Amino acid sequence: MAGAGVPGGSAPPWYHRDLSRAGAEELLARAGRDGSFLVRDSESVAGAYALCVLFQKHVHTYRILPDDEDFLAVQTSQGVQVRRFKTLSELIALYLQPNQGLVCTLLFAVEREKEKESAEDRDYSDGEDEKPPLPPRSGSSSFSGSSVGLSPGSPGPVVPEAAAESTNGLTSISHEYLKGSYTLDLEAVKAGASSLPHLNKTLVTSCKRLHSEVDKVLAGLEILSKVFDQQSSPMVSKILQQTAPQSGEQELESLVLKLSVLKDFLSSIEKKALKALQEMSSATPAPPAQPLSRKAKSIPVQTFEVKLDVTLGDLTKIGKSQKYTLSVDVEGGKLVVLKKQKDSQEDWNTFTHDKIRQLIKSQRVQNKLGIVFEKEKDKTQRKDFVFVSARKREAFCQLLQLMKNKHSHQDEPDMISIFIGTWNMGSVPPPKSITSWFTSKGLGKTLDEVTVSIPHDIYVFGTQENSMGDKEWVDFLRAVLKDFTEIEYRPVAMQSLWNIKVVVLVKPEHENRISHVSTSSVKTGIANTLGNKGAVGVSFMFNGTSFGFVNCHLTSGNEKTARRNQNYLDILRLLSLGDKQLSSFDISLRFTHLFWFGDLNYRLDMDIQEILNYISRKEFEPLLKVDQLNLEKEKHKVFLRFAEEEITFPPTYRYERGSRDTYVWHKQKPTGVRTNVPSWCDRILWKSYPETHVNCNAYGCTDDIMTSDHSPVFGSFEVGVTSQFVSKKGLSKSSDQAYIEFESIEAIVKTASRTKFFIEFYSTCLEEFKKSFENDSQSSDNINFLKVQWSSRQLPTLKPILSEIEYLQDQHLLLTVKSLDGYESYGECVIALKSMIGSTAQQFLTYLAHRGEETGNIRGSMKVRVPAERMGTRERLYEWISVDKDEAAAGKGKAPLGARATQDYAKSAGRKPTGAEPPAAPPAKPPEEPEKGSAPLAARPPRPTPRHLPGRGCAEPIQAGALSGAVGGATEKQLQQPRLLRAGGGPPPAAGPRHPRQAPRPQGQGGGPRTLPAPLSRMAKTLSEVDYGRGREGGARGGPPPPQLLGKGRLELPPRCLHPDFGRPLAFPPHCIRESIEEDLAEEALCQAGRGAGAGESSVGEWLRAMGLERYEQGLLHNGWDDLEFLSDITEEDLEEAGVLDPGHKRVLLESLQLRK
Repeated sequence: MAGAGVPGGSAPPWYHRDLSRAGAEELLARAGRDGSFLVRDSESVAGAYALCVLFQKHVHTYRILPDDEDFLAVQTSQGVQVRRFKTLSELIALYLQPNQGLVCTLLFAVEREKEKESAEDRDYSDGEDEKPPLPPRSGSSSFSGSSVGLSPGSPGPVVPEAAAESTNGLTSISHEYLKGSYTLDLEAVKAGASSLPHLNKTLVTSCKRLHSEVDKVLAGLEILSKVFDQQSSPMVSKILQQTAPQSGEQELESLVLKLSVLKDFLSSIEKKALKALQEMSSATPAPPAQPLSRKAKSIPVQTFEVKLDVTLGDLTKIGKSQKYTLSVDVEGGKLVVLKKQKDSQEDWNTFTHDKIRQLIKSQRVQNKLGIVFEKEKDKTQRKDFVFVSARKREAFCQLLQLMKNKHSHQDEPDMISIFIGTWNMGSVPPPKSITSWFTSKGLGKTLDEVTVSIPHDIYVFGTQENSMGDKEWVDFLRAVLKDFTEIEYRPVAMQSLWNIKVVVLVKPEHENRISHVSTSSVKTGIANTLGNKGAVGVSFMFNGTSFGFVNCHLTSGNEKTARRNQNYLDILRLLSLGDKQLSSFDISLRFTHLFWFGDLNYRLDMDIQEILNYISRKEFEPLLKVDQLNLEKEKHKVFLRFAEEEITFPPTYRYERGSRDTYVWHKQKPTGVRTNVPSWCDRILWKSYPETHVNCNAYGCTDDIMTSDHSPVFGSFEVGVTSQFVSKKGLSKSSDQAYIEFESIEAIVKTASRTKFFIEFYSTCLEEFKKSFENDSQSSDNINFLKVQWSSRQLPTLKPILSEIEYLQDQHLLLTVKSLDGYESYGECVIALKSMIGSTAQQFLTYLAHRGEETGNIRGSMKVRVPAERMGTRERLYEWISVDKDEAAAGKGKAPLGARATQDYAKSAGRKPTGAEPPAAPPAKPPEEPEKGSAPLAARPPRPTPRHLPGRGCAEPIQAGALSGAVGGATEKQLQQPRLLRAGGGPPPAAGPRHPRQAPRPQGQGGGPRTLPAPLSRMAKTLSEVDYGRGREGGARGGPPPPQLLGKGRLELPPRCLHPDFGRPLAFPPHCIRESIEEDLAEEALCQAGRGAGAGESSVGEWLRAMGLERYEQGLLHNGWDDLEFLSDITEEDLEEAGVLDPGHKRVLLESLQLRK
């Protein structure tokens, strides 16, 4: 391609190779003169170019296409004569002349920036060696689970990368023949020879490995054949016993014979097996054969000590003891709730898995959990329990989910667990025991000991500077897994690039659920040709859910932030994974769930002594504020809207080998002493489609694996998956066809171009991608941004291949906005269909991005119409756990354990779920201190219906109160929640309006207002004048507000569409249970309102102050003893738990309570 356009191989200065469209516009804007031009590679057509010209501050793009004869021509309108050129330079030379049909003459070439790389800048390994380690001979290797076995790269001559991909070396051997021996054969033929000895020798050499492979296959098949027929095949035995050396021609004949025997042998085995099985089926049934591998460990019964949390509104005495034991029997499918009594009597209830209807996590009290039981027909009961710690609560939830999954009647799982590990091994073999890595033990957020032994469904291991061979490493990992899980994990795929490796292993029961396995690698080492730095990736489908995994090793060095950013963008663009039909989208949008991990090498920008001081005090927050990766993410330069769990473990690099107590930061290099400050180089990030479920249960590092200067990092995730949906009603007919309809779409694109645009729509629920017509209106108030609009006439109606709501609510729509002049993408996004289902149009608003850069936003109005007869749906396992976000507001300075009575409520049977409506949330409890002028509690309207938000589990919440005023009354469902992610932790988002004083502005990583990077701040004027009119239904729905321009030219967009939110999805119980909980909450709200806020607190406090023992007030309130009436039942043990340890004080308090009785 380049040869055709660039003569002599030396590129002209105006040719910028793979420069992005946005980068080209930026360079031309910087040039600022009419007639400035450059040429870059086309982003839409391989082998084509794009000529970009600046005229009157707008960039005009012309496509230069090659024809069948490799001549180049500028794409013209119909009827205009095409002029063809042999080279790109000749073409540009013509257009340097005036009046050649372009918008203006080419006058000023914008030259590419020269790449400078001194010896000091060269990127070598961070290991002990000064030179990069030598790669394996094969350079890059991979296998998938369908392969017969693993084989390390074979020795051979160094060949070009394309040739290296050949598995049997035929390409390189053929190249040698054509370069040398070919002429000898030609001379022999001219001399009258009838044979080609050198070609024959080449073919024999090429097929040698094939001989051995066929022998292996035949030997294996012979063993299989003997299972069904004890007699061996004489022909196969004869072939396998052949050891005598053969001449070249005999060897080729032997190979042809082997292949013929192999074909016949396969056919005979099938006939033998069929005959044997038919005989077995007619005979007496034999006992089932024992599996070769040991049975997986059963999970023992686990017990949890908890306290019952009760409401103050319930005036019924509940007895003296509030202590319970919860016993989870995963294998038996039951939960035993045991109430402890002081007189050694015990009271217990046993609930089978199907009687546990809902788990409701408290967001305010992290160790509190509500459990909804089904006691009898149409009756439910909710009990709230307080666990010893938040980690114990999570372990209990995981066990109950496992129990539900194990005893589910569903054939396919709704949720799987994934382990991800990353480790820079420092070119040293691993120690004998690395179990702590596999079991997420060590520092940071770790798994509870109760769940640490439960095997994950999928294990993904990413390593850097791994000196072990590919097969050796996979065998080692499988052996370690088998040792502590007693499960023979199956390899799905392995990909390596020099010493960067990624391995995916899966439970045998899931092997048939995995398909479309793909592997790829990208080099980013010196001049992007060395593989000592780069990335390896694996992708596959798990039933109906797509997964991508990327392990990378980026440029090292404290000062190399910009190059690391470029490494990331190169990998994002060049890693070839996933569905090839989605080539318009980078890999961050090709997968339902993408996990990106490795030695990212981002460092801390702080003095070494300050860093060490903070680490010694275990104060990580100040360090995370100067972490280069966090800073670059905040600037939107890398990992746009990726999530990362909160970091609570010390920096994983650079330790003294053999110790985890000492960091070594000085390193002698040829150019002098190099400083490597302790840093979080090793990271795990992820990005998922909106309204999917991802929860990070563990993120930390080991503290006992010390062979490398890096500590291994682990992450444990629970991930929602979808099944390969099979319609019970068959394919949709025209009468019961679902439709995806658009009322309008409007995009604001970052560009200086004024071309026309169209939209392409992609989805797995569509037979093929669809295109819109060109936009019917556009405008601009800013030279760098363009607002383009499509009315319903310009937009297609999409017909999903299946019309069931159960199928459609798991589907997503990918959009790419493309230009008519160059058919290049100006931005891509993803929209979840779940929130768009209904008879009325819903609004969506989200970001556009291209090549890892934010390029604007897009909003619109659409609906997914589902026929009434296809409305049936079911609850997913991950929706079984919800988050209770709107509990009664806590008093200032304390966190009392909110309460709820254990009463029975009748389930409403009069209202059936339609499926088209989203589940309603429980009404929020009223705040204890309503502001003056607010509506009475009983008269308040119900809160807006919540939307399921992307399941991230690791970001600060956005207070819904901040939205209700700003968004003009738009409900959560009316806007598509975009996915703006950031590193850092926090609880999931609120689901409804809160008290106005509980609505702080959304915060970014550094605690300030979340804003867009400076280039996008220019959108302010354009966006502020966008007409955000109300909906069509009598103004009932309001649109999003215009963005606000902050100080220093920064732009803040409406928080609903921009806030970084990765909370777990808001899932609520089925309607029958939900309504009973609503009654529960409503009754408690009225009870608390009648009682008045803080009444219990003042009476207990006054009682204590009268005796001079006010010091115990906080302890009693924290343990739930905040009402004098209940205090009459308190025991000495309860007083001790509340902090009353002095025997005299205990006696005084108990006597006082006795007198009050």
